[in-house]
Amino acid sequence: MAPANPPASALKVGSIDHINMSVKNLAETVTFYSKLFGFSVKKDQPDMASQIIGNDRIKLCLYEDPNLKIEEGINHFGFYVENFAEILAVCKSLGVPVLYGGEVAWAEKTKSVYVTDPSGYTIELSDVQGGGL
Repeated sequence: MAPANPPASALKVGSIDHINMSVKNLAETVTFYSKLFGFSVKKDQPDMASQIIGNDRIKLCLYEDPNLKIEEGINHFGFYVENFAEILAVCKSLGVPVLYGGEVAWAEKTKSVYVTDPSGYTIELSDVQGGGL
């Protein structure tokens, strides 16, 4: 278990800068994240079958790998969603399946909705930044 107070020498990380991800289909994945989250292409890297997408605060570096298998590794990653109350309606309008029957409550502090992207990555969408921790 990590110490309650980090040492003075610890790096002071403010946020995740970006996530590098292999995806099964680059175009389909870019469309998914663009429609659901409003992400735009920040940089096209055709020589690497890659695009960097995101907004002012989040970047995803996507690399196409049609043979991708994601059975191991990251269980899911999460986004804090400012307009959380709109998630279910937006997912329904875009045909994005919602997992676990809808909203999941966590210790009466926060709620989450889970969806999967075209490659099969699970994404947790939360109403409270960092689960209120």
